[in-house]
Amino acid sequence: MEIYNISSTDFTLKGLFNRKDTSGLLFAIISIIFVISIIANGVMIFLIRTDSCLHTPMYFLLNHLSYIDIMYISTTVPKMLVDYMLNQRTISFVGCTIQQFLYLMLVGTECLLLGLMAYDRYVAICNPLRYPVLMSRQVCWTIILGSWFGGSLDGIILTPITMSFPFCNSHEINHFFCEVPAVLKLACADTALYETVMYVCCVLMLLIPFSVVIASYAQILTTVYRMNSAEGRKKAFATCSSHMTVVTLFYGAAIYTYMIPHSYHNPNQDKIFSIFYTILTPMLNPLIYSLRNKDVSGALKRALGRYKLTHRVSRDVVV
Repeated sequence: MEIYNISSTDFTLKGLFNRKDTSGLLFAIISIIFVISIIANGVMIFLIRTDSCLHTPMYFLLNHLSYIDIMYISTTVPKMLVDYMLNQRTISFVGCTIQQFLYLMLVGTECLLLGLMAYDRYVAICNPLRYPVLMSRQVCWTIILGSWFGGSLDGIILTPITMSFPFCNSHEINHFFCEVPAVLKLACADTALYETVMYVCCVLMLLIPFSVVIASYAQILTTVYRMNSAEGRKKAFATCSSHMTVVTLFYGAAIYTYMIPHSYHNPNQDKIFSIFYTILTPMLNPLIYSLRNKDVSGALKRALGRYKLTHRVSRDVVV
C-alpha cells in the first residue's frame, strides 16, 4: 500500500457541487446565505455597539457571538465558492491544516459560549435583583475568554495529531472542507485510539455547556412556573426562546456529527449536518435574535431614523 507524503502535495475536496444539474442553484443559495450572514451579523455588531439600550451583558455576549459567526462561516464558505468559480477543488496541506484548526477553534468557542449564555438568562430571570453583580463586566469577559480558551485548546490538541498521520491510497476528502472525521478516513495508520480520545474530547466539549443549558433552564422553568403574572411568564419565555432555538439547531447537528458512532454515518448525511452548523447557523443566529427581539428591532428603527435624519440634514445643507 503506497503511503503519500501529503505535506508535499495537495488534498482534493469533493465539495457540494458534484451534480451538474443542481450545482449552479446550490452555488447561488450558499452565496446568498453567506452574504446574508455577513450583513446580518455586521448589523447586529453595529447596533449593539452604537445603541445605548443594548449595552447590557446579554447583548455584550451576543456581540461576540456575531464576531465568531462571521469568522466561522468565512473559514469554509469563501474557499468553496471560489473553487467552484475557478473550477478547482484542491487545498494544500498547510491550507487544510489552517482551515481545520480555525474551524475546531471557532466551533468549540461557539459551543461553549452558547452554553454559558444560558447562565445569563438564568440570572436575569431567577436573580434579577442581583443581575448587575452576577453578570458584571468582569464576569462577561471571563465567559468570553473562557470560551475562546476552550475552543483554542480543542484546535491545538486535535489538529496536529490529525494531520500527523500518514495518508495513503487517496488524498480526496469526501467533504466540502477539512473536517476531522473526513480527513481521518484517508489515514492508513490505526486511528482507533485517537478516534476514541477525540470522541471523549468532543463529548466533553458538548456535554459541559449542554449541562449548563439544562441546569439553567430547569431553574428558569421552575421560576416561571411559580410566577403569578401571565405577563411575566410571557416575557420570560420570550427572553429565552431565541437562545433555545439557536442552541437546539447548533447542538443538534453537532451531537449527530461527533457523538453518534461513525458506523451510523454516511458522507452525504455528514455534509448535510455540517451545513447546518457551519453555514446555516451563522446566518440564523442574528436573524433569530433580531426578528424575535423587540430591543433589537427597536434599535434598528432608531438607527434607520438617525440615518434618515442625517441624510435629510446633509441634503438641506447642500441645497
